[in-house]
Amino acid sequence: MFDYRLKVFHTVASRLSFTKASEELNISQPAVTKHIKEIENQLNNKLFDRNGNSIQLTESGKILFEYAEKIRNIYRDLEFDIHQINQQYKGKLIIGASTTIAQYILPEILATFKSYYKDIRIELIAHNTEMISELLKDGKIDLGIIEGESQSNYFDYKKFKKDEIVLVAKASHPLVHKTMNLQDLYSIDLVFREYGSGSLEFIQNRLKERGIITDELNIVMQLGSSESIKNYLLHSESMAFLSISTVLNELKNNIMSVIDIKNFSIERDFHFILRKGEQSDLIKLFLKFVNRN
Repeated sequence: MFDYRLKVFHTVASRLSFTKASEELNISQPAVTKHIKEIENQLNNKLFDRNGNSIQLTESGKILFEYAEKIRNIYRDLEFDIHQINQQYKGKLIIGASTTIAQYILPEILATFKSYYKDIRIELIAHNTEMISELLKDGKIDLGIIEGESQSNYFDYKKFKKDEIVLVAKASHPLVHKTMNLQDLYSIDLVFREYGSGSLEFIQNRLKERGIITDELNIVMQLGSSESIKNYLLHSESMAFLSISTVLNELKNNIMSVIDIKNFSIERDFHFILRKGEQSDLIKLFLKFVNRN
């Protein structure tokens, strides 16, 4: 339903390549050029600057791309909502999610999903990434949502959403408002998640890439949830690496603060984890719903 010429433009703008767009759309490159030229004539504006084999969006092209994104999303939502009118979904969906995702991200999504599909029962099981993988492998959950980066040949993985991990401490900590260097991590008390945690694995890998040996850090405590870690930090001078989504309220209310580390950040993707093969209609519906919102 997305206007085809606009779809061609959106594809070229996303890939910044006429060749890749023609391959993706399965049409000839002259046909791609023709559609772009028709839009440029209609708008009386040039959409791309061409420099040899490379192209860049003009200012007009950037504006059109923003609107094309909005229009594509509106069409997608329209098609989704219309499709639901004659569908009656019933059943039970068991979702396993890493602790951070289950506690801070999924509740709002599940509440909205339930408002659409009142006859679908949702059961949410929270555990660390390692255990979620085991539950899925054993068929005890229908799908998982994890924060770790280890991947198994047993499963398919699809991106869920982006996240950032930050170093935090209580707002009254003496190092608040100061910028640390990575080597300063060796001189502070740290609290980490338990072994098997996807967050722990991810943090350790990012630190290792920058030459930080986690076994030599002063890890004073390992706790099984972000809530436990936050409460510990409020009663100590320790710091911890936590997902930004777990500390939004504390930051907003000036209870905790983010400690800046010079030239270092930790960004990651949360992932859906699925058994290989064809998925049930309920799983497909849930994935489509989440990607829509």
